Amino acid sequence: MFGLIGHLTSLEHAQSVARELGYPEYADQGLDFWCMAPPQIVDDITVTSVTGQTIYGKYVESCFLPEMLATQRIKAATRKIVNAMAHAQKNGIQITALGGFSSIIFENFNLQRISQIRNVKLDLQRFTTGNTHTAYIICQQIEQAAQQLGINLSQATVAICGATGDIGSAVCRWLDAKTEVDELLLVARDRTRLLSLQNELGRGKVLPLEEALPLADIVVWVASMPRGVEIDPTTLKHPCLMIDGGYPKNMATQIQHPDIHILNGGIVEHSLDIDWRIMHIVNMNTPTRQLFACFAESMLLEFEQWYTNFSWGRNQITVANMEKIGQISLKHGFRPLLSLA
Repeated sequence: MFGLIGHLTSLEHAQSVARELGYPEYADQGLDFWCMAPPQIVDDITVTSVTGQTIYGKYVESCFLPEMLATQRIKAATRKIVNAMAHAQKNGIQITALGGFSSIIFENFNLQRISQIRNVKLDLQRFTTGNTHTAYIICQQIEQAAQQLGINLSQATVAICGATGDIGSAVCRWLDAKTEVDELLLVARDRTRLLSLQNELGRGKVLPLEEALPLADIVVWVASMPRGVEIDPTTLKHPCLMIDGGYPKNMATQIQHPDIHILNGGIVEHSLDIDWRIMHIVNMNTPTRQLFACFAESMLLEFEQWYTNFSWGRNQITVANMEKIGQISLKHGFRPLLSLA
């Protein structure tokens, strides 16, 4: 059995979803309540591969909300994630993906050191961040959407915003090794890590965001847009492909211009309908078939019975593993979302 650990995008979103899922005791509560609320299994999932194989899973709502980080409730946020992991393990789930902020919190706050959650000793082999599959799908979106728009990668400049993160660095490695991208622009907050990545790749220009954006034919966002930053579409190249790999995805509402094409990054479509409710509440256009690539990674590992933390740690994703997860993604009927805004 596979599992998905997720969270909602805001307190308001959480309240409305709680009402919809039949948890009225959560629906009218404020942030303090959600800081104390325990994880819940709120959905049973059935997925069938194009090979005919069927697997079963559960969605674990962590009750984490992004406001917890914004209001300095860091301890509550970290407790949410490890409690959700313990809940998944206690319910016999063999491989579970950490979705959204779950994997970021786990890595940034070094939660590996927390191995005992009350009476549960966490077996980290049962968990995956899903980042390898997400990075692979984003790279496929870059290649395929560029072709749709007539952007020749061999003559293109690609800016990676969040280049030093787990997904961002993997995307850089893939573009360097598997494509003929003309120029890589590396954008992130930590200059030391940027220079280290540049040294690893043997290429790429380290630039601040405001200098990188006007130069890029393709912009890949794998980090949250900094607060207060507004992008003037007239300063961008026309056409420009922007891949929104963040969560929640809001770039399409912030940037509207006929020559700026927004693609929701890290989203896959399945060839067959998935029996679940959870994607209906996160605004997927086709909720029975579309999902986050990180969630799909746990499904793929369940299909193949690879019960291991396939994606783990920071900046450990290899091109070989991206190819490996990509092969089984295609095998079981997943493909990258290519609907451009």
